[in-house]
Amino acid sequence: MASKKLTLLIGVLCLFLSYADAQVGASYDIRDSSLIPTRRLAQHNEFLNNAYPFPAKPRNEWEIGVKGGYTYGFTDVHNWGPTGGFGVHVRKALGYLFSLRMEYDWIRLRGLNYQPTQAYGKNPVLASYYGTGAATGTNRDLIFYNFRSTVHELTLQGLFSFNNINFHRAKTGWNYYMFIGGGAMTYSTFYKTVDGNGVPYDYSSVITQFNGQFDYKHRKDIRKAVKDKLTGGWTTLADRNGVGATLGGAPLAAVGVIGMGVEFKLNNRFNIALEDKYSFTTSDLIDGQQWQNNFSPAAPQAIAMTKSNDSYNFLSLGLNYNIGKHAVEPLWWLNPLDYAYNEINAPRHMKLPKPVLDDADGDGVTDQFDLEPNTPKGAPVDSHGVSRDTDGDGVPDFKDKELITPTQCQPVDADGVGKCPDPQCCKDLRDSLESGAYGGRGGKCNIGDLPSITFKGRSVALSNDAKALLASTAEKMKNNPNCKVAVIGYGESSKAAQQLSWDRVNSVINYLVEKEGISSDRFIFRYGQSGGDENTVDLRDGTNEEGPNTVPAPHPNLRKKK
Repeated sequence: MASKKLTLLIGVLCLFLSYADAQVGASYDIRDSSLIPTRRLAQHNEFLNNAYPFPAKPRNEWEIGVKGGYTYGFTDVHNWGPTGGFGVHVRKALGYLFSLRMEYDWIRLRGLNYQPTQAYGKNPVLASYYGTGAATGTNRDLIFYNFRSTVHELTLQGLFSFNNINFHRAKTGWNYYMFIGGGAMTYSTFYKTVDGNGVPYDYSSVITQFNGQFDYKHRKDIRKAVKDKLTGGWTTLADRNGVGATLGGAPLAAVGVIGMGVEFKLNNRFNIALEDKYSFTTSDLIDGQQWQNNFSPAAPQAIAMTKSNDSYNFLSLGLNYNIGKHAVEPLWWLNPLDYAYNEINAPRHMKLPKPVLDDADGDGVTDQFDLEPNTPKGAPVDSHGVSRDTDGDGVPDFKDKELITPTQCQPVDADGVGKCPDPQCCKDLRDSLESGAYGGRGGKCNIGDLPSITFKGRSVALSNDAKALLASTAEKMKNNPNCKVAVIGYGESSKAAQQLSWDRVNSVINYLVEKEGISSDRFIFRYGQSGGDENTVDLRDGTNEEGPNTVPAPHPNLRKKK
């Protein structure tokens, strides 16, 4: 039955791990501004505008965790196991390889020697129960050191991850790390010195039983016999002579930690971790002993002062959880190469160069689509590369000296000039062409002087005075339908100045189009010009000028709201 439960548990764990490892592809949307901290938005905007090649580092989640496991002490008194502990921590990534972790651990340690000693006279607490330990030749002079200590440890650790940067896969389902750190610890240590009746323990029967054979070979039997004696509780506070600093009455010591661990990802929120941590301290009294027993049957009172401080080990299994809003996973789970590889495979952000296709006659239509591959240079053509014949008179436009010949004036001569049947009719047609009929511009522009529009501060809103001037301009344009107007804004010193100039020109044109009903085709859009006042937009006759009537915003992320 137990084996079936174990098999089921392993199967569920493998399912979780396979789910985590299957999450391939882009780790997050590199263009999502909500994932970027405010202090890095400037870099993010430059990246989106292709002004900087590296994306900003995203906001990433914190990790909190709990753990429990097996503890083992390295002290002057042999370990009396098994003992355990538990811990909690909070962890934050500073980069893809390095993170910081604040951790609290509760550690329980116990010890029991299998060799007796007569050196307890150096320990003032034990001496008060067993005397000075002077050799009298009796078994009652020998005791077995024991202790139980409860340790509270708080440390700050630096963790180094090793396997999240991969060249051949997007993500990994496990993470190997090492750590080092330091902090402070307190402890409380107790002895078992008296039985349930308050009488100091008499180990003479144990001494007689083993008759001086207190060696490593017999350690298990000796310690079992001693444990059977220790029927009382941990009631005697251990020796604290020379502990130094204290916290709330408990000894306070510095502690350093080193260790390693491995995390297994269950999903994007949970993971489990197997970890081993070794702690070395500045205290030699965690076990309550500064004096080490050098036992021999011939000289049981032999003692030596220890010079090494106590240390302990914590082997644990933990469960960790990621917390945070508008953030990606902790960076030690992300592969920083993931974005680059995905962008190379399926570009979403890169500016790719336009493909260069052969066009032998230079008419703008590539050879594979050109139905007239030998069109003379400069001749206007249609989308199939065939020379245009606007008036359909059989003479291509590049040869036609009368580009638009009325139907009644056809057929035409070799130069595309038609012969109208009646002189008066031809005269009327020419008058019509000059006035703008049949697609010609025709006519003259007498619109006269146009005003300048002034803006206050960095505003793009039109004042009432400005709207009155634009209403007058609109009236002139309606009375002169053959005229175009150039709208000119100034400011080329910076990206912000260029965008502000664009916004103001756009505001003027939009007002004339939307409020005054002027066609947008009658404007020439100019912004970011030099030689003028940045707070002024000039209007002038643009009938004989060339230019677009609309232009994309140069820096849309810097646009001003009205």
